[in-house]
Amino acid sequence: MQPVPTNSADMIADGLAVRVPDTNALDIIQKGAARIVIVAKAEICRVMRILYTDTHNLAEGAGAAALAAALQERERLNGKRVAVIQTGGNIDRTLFATVLSEDDIE
Repeated sequence: MQPVPTNSADMIADGLAVRVPDTNALDIIQKGAARIVIVAKAEICRVMRILYTDTHNLAEGAGAAALAAALQERERLNGKRVAVIQTGGNIDRTLFATVLSEDDIE
């Protein structure tokens, strides 16, 4: 797989985004990752709401992505011990209010 550059890294999980992927980093990921899960913006926003309403923790999009992936893979992970790390609470107040209101955030 070759890195694919993009014009913008503006997304809900901007802490995971890059405009030009590093070839060396991509090689390391491809050699070490057993599975890569793609999560949609709606799934990340849903987890941001879940974390806030259920645990009173603020998570930015990148911080919610791992739990969004685990929830997406819950049948595959059933019966296994699973840990995800929640990082990052650095999110714009207006954007977070929009996420909490369940509005479409295109």
